[in-house]
Amino acid sequence: MKSRWIEHNNKKILKQDFANLFFNTQAVKSELAGVQEIVLNQPENSVLILSDFTNTEISGDLMSVLNQASKSTKPYVKKTAVLGVTGIKRTFGDLLSRITGQPLVYFSNESEALDWLAAD
Repeated sequence: MKSRWIEHNNKKILKQDFANLFFNTQAVKSELAGVQEIVLNQPENSVLILSDFTNTEISGDLMSVLNQASKSTKPYVKKTAVLGVTGIKRTFGDLLSRITGQPLVYFSNESEALDWLAAD
């Protein structure tokens, strides 16, 4: 699993690392399953998440999996920053956010995303 806990400004952040998986839907699903297991074992409203989708495509069949994962982890997530989501991927991200009610904030670089997550 590529995803891992990192620390930024004394805040523990779960970096969901989906970067560079390109069109490998199975790799995204496998990574997502591992991440879900971690998040579901945390206290409610406590997890700060940095999701990196740089160079990874979000196909239609992944939307249902991401939707279900987002719904199940929503009670545990405090804030989510997203990297690598532009164009059509941004449209899918906005749709996912509307369906699940879990707000996503998009960033163009990791430093800004981490600063935003750690700002509380």
